Amino acid sequence: MPVITLPDGSQRHFDQPVTVAEVALSIGAGLAKAALAGRVDDQLVDTSYLIREDARFGVVTEKDPAALEIIRHSTAHLLAQAVQAIYPTAQVTIGPVIDDGFFYDFAFERPFTLEDLALFEAKMKELAKADTPVVRRVMARDEAITLFKGMGEHYKAEIIDSIPGDEDISLYGQGNWFDLCRGPHVPSIGKLKAFKLMKLAGAYWRGDAKNAMLQRVYGTAWLNEKDLAAYLTRLEEAEKRDHRRIGRELDLFHQQEEAVGSVFWHPAGWTLWREVESYLRERLSCAEYKEVRTPQLLDRSLWEATGHWDNYRDLMFIAESENRTLAVKPMNCPGHVLIFKQGMKSYRDLPIRLAEFGSCHRNEPSGALHGLMRVRAFTQDDAHIFCTEDQISLETVAFCELLIGIYKDFGFEDVQVKFSDRPIKRAGSDAIWDKAESALKSAVEAAGLSYTLNPGEGAFYGPKLEFVLRDAIGREWQCGTLQVDFVVPSRLGAEYVAEDGSRKTPVMLHRAILGSFERFLAILIEHHAGKFPVWLAPTQAVVLNITERQGPFAAECTEFLRNQGVRVESDLRNEKVGFKIREHTLQRVPYLLVAGDREVESRSLAVRTRSGKDLGAMSLDAVAALLRSAIAGRGRHVLED
Repeated sequence: MPVITLPDGSQRHFDQPVTVAEVALSIGAGLAKAALAGRVDDQLVDTSYLIREDARFGVVTEKDPAALEIIRHSTAHLLAQAVQAIYPTAQVTIGPVIDDGFFYDFAFERPFTLEDLALFEAKMKELAKADTPVVRRVMARDEAITLFKGMGEHYKAEIIDSIPGDEDISLYGQGNWFDLCRGPHVPSIGKLKAFKLMKLAGAYWRGDAKNAMLQRVYGTAWLNEKDLAAYLTRLEEAEKRDHRRIGRELDLFHQQEEAVGSVFWHPAGWTLWREVESYLRERLSCAEYKEVRTPQLLDRSLWEATGHWDNYRDLMFIAESENRTLAVKPMNCPGHVLIFKQGMKSYRDLPIRLAEFGSCHRNEPSGALHGLMRVRAFTQDDAHIFCTEDQISLETVAFCELLIGIYKDFGFEDVQVKFSDRPIKRAGSDAIWDKAESALKSAVEAAGLSYTLNPGEGAFYGPKLEFVLRDAIGREWQCGTLQVDFVVPSRLGAEYVAEDGSRKTPVMLHRAILGSFERFLAILIEHHAGKFPVWLAPTQAVVLNITERQGPFAAECTEFLRNQGVRVESDLRNEKVGFKIREHTLQRVPYLLVAGDREVESRSLAVRTRSGKDLGAMSLDAVAALLRSAIAGRGRHVLED
């Protein structure tokens, strides 16, 4: 009979097999009522799961990190039940959990409308109030196929038919409605208290444009109404901060059909780009990186040798010339190995750090493109460190310190680290992967950084660290990476002369801080809502006159500040000064410098911040000192906004 070991190490003995719900009740009625699911030997299971043998045990309540995914998965089923209650002929297909919510795809005779969306949500709330128990049952695979075909659920039958082997199929039902699912699910749908349907979209069956178009319904679900309200508020704020909207308002960039997945940078946006690039170049130079430039087109044979042809071919743009197949580079790594191979290197030369602001192209599906966040043409702040195995730890520590310092200068204080280990599809032996993973774990621990595991998400050639930023409204963005590669240098024949005179293959550390410039600038725009710290602002100050009398002095001040290294403009239009102040405030210019008759007489400027704070009149030298200090501070001293 089972002996159940609780999280605190205590044990409970039962005379017969017992469910998760019964174990929870034996601990306390309050815990049993709060239970959403259970953990049995670290496996998530329903509260109805029957424990027959000795096991480690835990109860999943709302406080458990796994609770939200279970809630969302169960809410997706509630949506499907509601849709079929209103439209019985609708077929259900798949309904996975996604970031911040879920979606479900339906086959129906016509596209759903916003009115339908409101009907579905109302029906979901009605069903949830009934608090119907969720019941799991198991059915033989062939029997399940016959059942769903008989119901007219041909998509579900196809899903079951594609499941390999003869394993039994689990079904989850609530009342007379049921669906195919692995689970786990909440014990009853009354546990689903805070949800909202968000939008409609089309989606091809199995993501293939050759298949039927389905109706996708997106929704979000949370543990309680407070969390739901906070999420909806966050969405509203995110919409205000959308980099595409701000890009238009500040005239930073645009995109159009003649260059799908590419960006037209306008003067203000390119100023922002160049400031980021110049800053990064300065930091890399101080960290003893050498900047290089590699070709855009490289022969197919090179990509085959590295393994990229097998793993990235679908994302490559291909060109043909004189019976040769060339690929537009999707990344810079092979080119840097070829530079390393020019001339024999000694162990005394290592580490060698090669950096490139490399222009890359990837043939992303048009449906996946999203402003600057997902493009086809992008620039990577790429670098590769060629080193010995003994140098991995020191180089990783140095890189982590560099990366975190740079992020702070851009205004990101909260940085999380994820460790991604070997993927299913990979190059290199298990022994090489063991060595690479061990080396990287030791290195990140030497850097004093804690990390969470991200199983199976490493690059095909090696494990990686992912650096995740949290922005001003709590969203997380994966930007920087560090990858340990024992594979590609060996495949391309890179060698150095070791201390004992033998030839050895260097370790190659792939590293990026921003990731792609385009995506990082989008994150930066949204993080600051276009109110960039002074050092990044395309226009750092504007000099405004009140009447024509101050025009010559305003022009003189503008020239003086420009010679001090300030990106400053003058606005001498024959408009009321209040109108001009409002216009430049909407353009998020950090400092507005006003010249009236008194300022001309005292050779000063009245200084205002974009938040409307009046700093009073200052001499030209004092204004220049203020701006130089704000620029040099790299945003560490945040302007009052």
